[in-house]
Amino acid sequence: MSVIIILLGLSLCVSIGFLIAFIWSVKSGQLEDDYSPAHKIFFDDNQPGNVQ
Repeated sequence: MSVIIILLGLSLCVSIGFLIAFIWSVKSGQLEDDYSPAHKIFFDDNQPGNVQ
């Protein structure tokens, strides 16, 4: 029974950590660019004949 309490506490700490990381990324502006992902398909940087 004590293992369940330990795992519950650990999962709560991990989920709070992910929530803090998400809030930090939103506040720092990492999710602000909503224009370029939709248009990246139009710009092909690979030239024909170049093998990567």
